[in-house]
Amino acid sequence: MSRLLVRLGAVLTVSATLVVGSGSVAAAHVTVHSDDAVRGHAAEIAFRVPDENDTASTVTVSLALPAETPIAEVDVLPLAGWTYQVTRTPLSTPLSNDDGDEVSEVVSRIDWHATSPDMAVKPGQYQVFRIVAGPLPRTDWLVFKVVQTYDDGQVQRWIDNPLADGEPPAHPAPVLAVESDSSGSDGHGPAATVVPVASSQAGTPAVAWWAAMAIAVAALIAALVSVVVSFRTARRVGGDEKAG
Repeated sequence: MSRLLVRLGAVLTVSATLVVGSGSVAAAHVTVHSDDAVRGHAAEIAFRVPDENDTASTVTVSLALPAETPIAEVDVLPLAGWTYQVTRTPLSTPLSNDDGDEVSEVVSRIDWHATSPDMAVKPGQYQVFRIVAGPLPRTDWLVFKVVQTYDDGQVQRWIDNPLADGEPPAHPAPVLAVESDSSGSDGHGPAATVVPVASSQAGTPAVAWWAAMAIAVAALIAALVSVVVSFRTARRVGGDEKAG
């Protein structure tokens, strides 16, 4: 009986480790999210930047907007404890904004800087940086590049483009899925562009997490069934020995 209890405890420990460990997949790397990313419309876009360094804090976050699919207007939401600097780049082909006015230069980069060590993103923490951009171009995906700088001088570049086979690259750039306008009008953005990726980077960790969860639960059920069968077998053998 004690041997079976030990086996059951080991099974529960391993299963719990699988479940908890799978949660770290969804928490890793810089990600991008928007609830209203629709072609031809403005959207609030949030960038979640975790500090994955064990000893250093994040003091600078640099965001490069996609040059192949420029966005006419970009506004930055102020963040307490952080300053920001906007870089603009002239366009060879002007765009139109929401009011129909011609735009000859666009925001190509935003740099956020922590105003003090206390406001930096500490190890194990994360910060969300928000912008409003629009009208979004006629594209299925927007690929952003993020460079993260730590207070000890280390630099982490989240700039790897999605791979054609759907596998996540080593340092994935945040990818935002852009939905089609239900009215059939895609606004004033450039021609549609398709990024070779199976799913958005923001959604990929969630899929991996659910897959890991399913595997862990299946392993737990199988292990529990094995323990129950072993327990019943042990009782039956013990009963037969007493009867004999």
